[in-house]
This record gives sequence, structure tokens and C-alpha cells, in this order.
Amino acid sequence: MFCYNCGCLLTEYDYCPTCGADVKMYKKIVFTSNRFYNEGLEKAQVRDLSGAIVSLRESLKFDKNNIDARNLLGLVYFEIGEVGAALTEWVISQNSRPEKNLANEYISMLQSSDSRLSDMRLAIHKYNTAYSLCLQNNTDVAEIQLRGALSKNRQYVRAHLLLALLYMAEEKWERAENELQAALRVDHGNIQAQLYLQEVEHMLEPEEGEKKPAKKNNKDVIRYERDDELIIQPASVKEPRNTGIGTLINILIGLVLGAAAVYFLVVPARVSKAGAEAQESIKDISSQLDVKTSTIQELENKIASLEKEKEALDSVIEDYSGDNGMLTEYDRLIVIVREYLVNKDNDETAKSLDEIRDTVDITTMPEEYQKTYRALLTLIGPALANTYYEDGMEAYRAEDYETAVDKLTRAFYYDESNADALFTLGNAYRLLGNYEDAISIYEQVVRTFPDTERATKSQQYINELTN
Repeated sequence: MFCYNCGCLLTEYDYCPTCGADVKMYKKIVFTSNRFYNEGLEKAQVRDLSGAIVSLRESLKFDKNNIDARNLLGLVYFEIGEVGAALTEWVISQNSRPEKNLANEYISMLQSSDSRLSDMRLAIHKYNTAYSLCLQNNTDVAEIQLRGALSKNRQYVRAHLLLALLYMAEEKWERAENELQAALRVDHGNIQAQLYLQEVEHMLEPEEGEKKPAKKNNKDVIRYERDDELIIQPASVKEPRNTGIGTLINILIGLVLGAAAVYFLVVPARVSKAGAEAQESIKDISSQLDVKTSTIQELENKIASLEKEKEALDSVIEDYSGDNGMLTEYDRLIVIVREYLVNKDNDETAKSLDEIRDTVDITTMPEEYQKTYRALLTLIGPALANTYYEDGMEAYRAEDYETAVDKLTRAFYYDESNADALFTLGNAYRLLGNYEDAISIYEQVVRTFPDTERATKSQQYINELTN
């Protein structure tokens, strides 16, 4: 461990042997950071990647220059499919220690494998598209996009979880279970996947307490044997007595009733049946026509609905793959990061970031895009802010107020702690006669830097311009 003040190797004492600085608290902070790093390493080794992320973030809270913790955090992000977050951690690590740093090898690995990087980037693009479609309740297309994302990167835990959630909403419990098991194979300690899986397993368990209805014994029948045969008859039915006269009378009555039934019932019934059949045929034909008409109307409505969905999907595709689409902006930002890593040219990188700032609303972009953009801005910001401030002050002293406004605006954009740049920007607007913008800048000075001389002066100018 080295002294934070002079860089000398520290001993077991609580002070630096070279400069005498008190390093007791510094040692505790470094030891705590290393303890969280070791904890994160142990969790990563047993594939508890979510727990490893928490521990490594805690390690970096105590010591942001813990290169081992930052590189390992990038590897964990890369393992769960978060390529943008991994690249951000490695870029920060590389700038903290340019030489003898494993982050250089990780970044070179990504740059050398264009096909792999392209697949991971496409997986992220498909996931973001699916997420947008879910917000529009277009879950069928979202499932297709998520399956496409997982075909490009099977390690993408976030895509597994969202696809499982869609399957759960559709009560496809077996498919949801498969996706959750796949996510847990990558990240054993993912709490969200475990909670989802607990719910799915509960739905797949057979319901207990159900009993089949017992068979009832048929006690309402009588069984007996006659002439070596088993006779079964209902208890309420009695066997008739076999008498010849009764049988003959019954036959005669049956014949008379049959003849009468033929004359009075059968013939009119057949005529009536023929008419009813004709009416029924007419009704069937009419019903078939109504069904066909209804089917045609439903198909026409479905075609109109599909055309609207197609237009919406075309719009989504255009938003992502058009000239100013999100995928194009991702490519543009990755090219800027790559050129900066290779050339270390702050001016050219600043011009490229200014073009993005002028053409893209950063706040509407995905979180990983914003993190990468701000990380790169943090690296080049201080040097650029100083350059723009000096150029702006020179133009202001030369009474070239329009140039001063442009340069000072950029200086404050790259360094929001520069009160002089913001105050002088308000003065430049005031001297140009642009009082509305001048008042707005002075009010910002009062809000951002209260209880300072600049704030007092700004309030005086606000009162004068308002009156």
C-alpha cells in the first residue's frame, strides 16, 4: 500500500515514514474496499453474479481507484450480457491506470472480435425494442424480439427475465420455468429470477385435497336367478303374470291404436315435417349467409388492424434503424469511444460529442447509452472546459461577445463548477443587449452559487435589467 500524499510505501505505522501524513483512516478505507472486493470475487466464483455486483459496487464506493474491483465488475457485467456497462467500467479503469492493466486486454478482445460485439449489440437492440413493444401491449412481437436477442447472446439475463414475465402473463408456466432456469444458470443469486420461479412452481404444483367421488352401490335393483340365468330388474318394476287372454286383448288394442295413429297422426305429421324441413333449410341458408358476411367483416377489420400494426412496426424500425435511429446513434457513440481509446485526441472527441449533443436528446436514450456518454464526457471534460474558458475570456476582453457566448457556454457545459464562466456568460449576453438570456443566466448563478460575490453581482444586474 502506498501513501496517498507522496506515493511512498507504507509500513505498519499509522503515519507515512516519508512525509508524515496521517494514513490511519486511509488504510481503513483501502482495507474495507479490498474486503468487499474479496467478497465479490468469492460470489463471482460460485456464479452469484448479482451478489458480486453489489459487493464490487460497495468496494468502489470506498476506493474508486481499486482497479481489480472495477475490472472484475466489468467482467461480471459482460457475463450477464450488459456489454455497455462492462465497457464503461473498463474505460474508466484504463484511464485510471493506462499501463499494466487487464482492462486493455478486455477492450482489445472486444475490438478484435467484430462479429461477437455486433451480436451483443444486436441483442441489446432487440431487448430495447421488445421493452418498448411491451409498453405498447404488443407482447407477441416483443416475444419474437426477445427470442432473437437470446439467439445472439444466451447469457443475457435481463432478456431471459422479461421473456419469462411475458410467458407468466400468458400462463405458459413451463416455458416461463425454462427461461428462469436459464437465467439462474448464468446468475445463481438473481433474486428477481428466484421470486419469479417460486411463483411459477406454485402454479405448476397439483392441487391437494381433491377427492374423487365415491361410487354408489346400486341398491335400487333386484337380482335373482331363473332357469340358470341372472335376472336384474328395477325394484319398482314387478314381473307381469303370463296370461294368454290379457296378451290377446293387448294385441288387439295395439292394432286399433296403431291404425288410428297412422290416420290421425302420421300423415299430418309427415306433411308438417316436410314444411318444417323446408323452413329449416331456409333458416340454415340464411344463417350461413349471415356467418359468411360476419366472417368477411371480421377479416376486413383484422386486415385493417394488421395494417395499423405494420405501420406502427415500420415506425419503430425506422426509429431504430433510420438515419437518426437509436441503432445509428449507438454505432456513432461506439466509434467515438474507439477513436478516443486509440488516438487520445480530446479536441476531436469533444467535437464529436458536441455533434451528438446538438442532434440527440441524451435524456431520452437508454441508460447504458447515457452512462457511456457521461463516462467519456467525464474523461475529457476538465481539459476542454479550461480551453473553452480561456478562449471565451479572451474573446470577452476583445469585446467579441458572440464568440464569448459560444465559448463560455461550452466551458460551463464541461465544468459546471466554474462560476466565473457562468457569470461572464451573463455579462456577454447583457452587453449584446440580449437581456432575457442575461437575466436567465444571472438567476442560474444565484441558484447554483449562493452566498458568493458572483451571486450578489448577478442579483444587482437582475434588479437593474428588470427595472
